[in-house]
Amino acid sequence: MATPTHLLLYVDNAAASGRFYADLLDLTPMDVSDTFVLFTLPSGMFLALWSRDAVLPATTTTGGGTEILFRAPDHATLQAMHDDWAARGIAIIQPPTDQDFGRSFVATDPDGHRLRVMVRSA
Repeated sequence: MATPTHLLLYVDNAAASGRFYADLLDLTPMDVSDTFVLFTLPSGMFLALWSRDAVLPATTTTGGGTEILFRAPDHATLQAMHDDWAARGIAIIQPPTDQDFGRSFVATDPDGHRLRVMVRSA
């Protein structure tokens, strides 16, 4: 069985997106070039940022068609993350909201990729 190992996002500027995610995740990239930045996440999965102009075969995909989901352990942590991200100037496109699956908020990275933080319903 094939096991996914990387989450790859196409970005306008790998260096700028690399700085965004290094700050957001409090991680240092393990690989950096002009068109590519790679992080090892604590889960063991990799987050790769690849300059849209360098992707082969070429892509026309833009951000917003998928989400990266962050699980918060409780409502207080979710609210603290929301407040921290908003204070950093990260675009919040949905404030903390109760939904069928739990409470969540949604932000976007500089390329429009959606970042959802959620707490599962009890």
